[in-house]
Amino acid sequence: MDNKRKHTRHAIAVNIKISHADIGVKVVKTRDVSDGGVFVLTEPVEALMPGSIVEGQVQDMVMDVPVVMMEVIRIEKTGLGLRYVLDDLPNDDLS
Repeated sequence: MDNKRKHTRHAIAVNIKISHADIGVKVVKTRDVSDGGVFVLTEPVEALMPGSIVEGQVQDMVMDVPVVMMEVIRIEKTGLGLRYVLDDLPNDDLS
C-alpha cells in the first residue's frame, strides 16, 4: 500500500484535551503528530463521524497553548485521526 501522506508522522505521546458538543470534554493521549494533524488514542466515540469538527488543546505545558480546530478524518478501534483545520491546508490532506 502506498503511503499517500503529505506530512511525516512522529510518534509523540502528549495529553491533549478534545471537546465537542456531542462528547463533552475528554483528555486523551496522542499516538503520533504531524504538520497536518494528530492521531489520538481513545475509546470508540459513536457521536463523532468523519467531518465532525472538534476543538483541541495540548495539556501540561508551562506556557499557554492555543486551542485549535480539528476535523475527524478517520475513526479506528483505537482512536481518531484528526486534521488541523487551517486555511492553508487542502481538504484532501491525509494527516
